[in-house]
Amino acid sequence: MIQSMTGFASASASHDTFVWVWDLRSVNAKGRDLRLRVPDWIEGLEAQVRGLITPLVSRGAVSLTLRVTREESAGAVVLNQSHLSKVLAAMGAVETQAMDIGLALSPSNACDILALRGVLEGAPEPSDTQALSAALLASLPPVLESLMVMRASEGRALYDIITKQVDAIADLTDVAADHARAQRSQMAATLQRNIEKALDGRDLDEQRLAQEIATLVVKSDVTEEIDRLGAHVNAVRGLLAQKGPVGRKLDFLTQEFNREANTLCSKAHSVELTRVGLDLKTIIDQMREQVQNVE
Repeated sequence: MIQSMTGFASASASHDTFVWVWDLRSVNAKGRDLRLRVPDWIEGLEAQVRGLITPLVSRGAVSLTLRVTREESAGAVVLNQSHLSKVLAAMGAVETQAMDIGLALSPSNACDILALRGVLEGAPEPSDTQALSAALLASLPPVLESLMVMRASEGRALYDIITKQVDAIADLTDVAADHARAQRSQMAATLQRNIEKALDGRDLDEQRLAQEIATLVVKSDVTEEIDRLGAHVNAVRGLLAQKGPVGRKLDFLTQEFNREANTLCSKAHSVELTRVGLDLKTIIDQMREQVQNVE
């Protein structure tokens, strides 16, 4: 069963004083493109996350965002004792020099001191993030599974759509074959009548006439195009029955479908066959749009 490249998944979890949210999104792309945004202060996390995603995704642009925050009680500000000692020492030196020259300074209060840069600061990030990293990685596989389930569900919908479209192409190919057979006999008869009118009773080498008719019929023959359309139909059905990434091959086949339909239209010498060729091009374009989302 084919798989889509589109999907999304999100989940949250916690460990110790940390809470986090995984956000995964996948869209179509020509190749595999992993865009990861994880906290850089958790050493080695990005490489391990990439290692978990890579075996699951063969094609598509996957964007992953991890937001890690501290719980309110863990994120309270703390007093930087070392910086406070330096600030108080500097204030004492300033007051001493001011008194030596007879200057009176207004007294400083605790709020003034706490407002100085560096005296208060947020709780530092943990120096040992191994436990947090392990908890984060343990919470990721279920999120990846949810993403893959959605991609598979989208793939089943694509399978149904593309199957109907390739069936329609097969039906139109059969109709084109019928019109092509009728066109060959009609062309020969029409050409002969026109030549006879142009000659107006004058003699013409019958062998030469037969050669000219045969040449024109061959140039307008679409048997090969119809045969190749049938072969492409079988190839698409075979790919749809396979497991694994087949999007690139399906995309190539839609290009081949379109090439044969264009040739069919250019060789058509009847309104009916031209109409079938245009109908083929319409369905092929629709199928190609769907194929762009297949992994």
